[in-house]
Amino acid sequence: MAAALAAAALGSASTASAGDHTTPHPPYPAKPAHPAHGPKPAHPAHAAKPAHPIHHAKPAHPVHPGKPAYPVHPVKPAKPVHPVKPAYPVHPVKPAKPELPVKPAYPVHPVKPAKPELPVKPVLPAKPAHPVKPELPVKPVLPAKPAHPVKPVLPAKPAMPAKPVLPAKPALPAKPELPAKPALPAKPVLPAKPDLPKKPDLPSKPHLPAKPALPAKPELPAKPALPAKPALPAKPQLPAKPALPAKPALPAKPELPAKPALPAKPELPAKPALPAKPALPAKPELPAKPALPAKPELPAKPALPAKPALPAKPELPKKPDLPSKPHLPAKPDLPSKPHLPSKPDHPKKPDHPKKGEHHSKKGEHHSNEHHG
Repeated sequence: MAAALAAAALGSASTASAGDHTTPHPPYPAKPAHPAHGPKPAHPAHAAKPAHPIHHAKPAHPVHPGKPAYPVHPVKPAKPVHPVKPAYPVHPVKPAKPELPVKPAYPVHPVKPAKPELPVKPVLPAKPAHPVKPELPVKPVLPAKPAHPVKPVLPAKPAMPAKPVLPAKPALPAKPELPAKPALPAKPVLPAKPDLPKKPDLPSKPHLPAKPALPAKPELPAKPALPAKPALPAKPQLPAKPALPAKPALPAKPELPAKPALPAKPELPAKPALPAKPALPAKPELPAKPALPAKPELPAKPALPAKPALPAKPELPKKPDLPSKPHLPAKPDLPSKPHLPSKPDHPKKPDHPKKGEHHSKKGEHHSNEHHG
């Protein structure tokens, strides 16, 4: 029984698979016959490498002469006389470099065989047609949204204050008469534009509450008196500056050659007379300005005293020791901060009306499915 069932199962599987694959695969072409490889060319005999040249022995470094002793520094302002530098040693003559051997020629590459032609690709079978997609079900109609509550009417705005009356502007002078412009061609009559729809009136804004008055600023405490500064020691007199050496006289400048005379400019033709300008209208007389009060005379500046001649700068003495810093008094206690007045209560905002309850979308879908 088991063998019969296995044979039946194999038979059914083979028939099912045979039914699925109706078109057999095309036979693959046989591989092309490759030609026999030709004989390899013999490698050329390499030329014998030349012997390396014998390096000549490097000459010994010359013995450096001893450094001369440093001279004793004389007393400063005079500069010391530098000693004569020793002569540099003569460099030895370097040997000439040997000539390099000639490089051997590169070997000739063998001729590669031609590539075989590729076989023609077989024609691919046509793709099967895709199945038609099923039509989607119609979506259910959603219920209408609830209407929003009516907004409250806001109070009217307060009237704006009246603007001050500006002074009348002075009359402008009369314009001169311009020449008449040429008549332009008549423009075509355009069709009448349609009347635009009337815009709705905007709602009036609510009346804002009055701002609370700010609290008065507290008085600041008086500043404490600073301690007296210690007296500074007298400055020492500076020594006199040495006189500068006289500058040498500059050499006289050489005289420059005389410039050649420029050629005479040609006379320009007379300009044509311009037409007479039209007379401008008379400007209106401006109102008389009020007389300004006389400025008070400034007092005469006092004469500055003559500057005293600077004394010769003496040699600087040794700096005296700095005096000890004075003991600073203790800082006074800061006064206590004043008590700030309590802030006024802000007006309470009006309660807004509650919006209508919205139905949950989840429940609507469940109800539609249930009824369907």
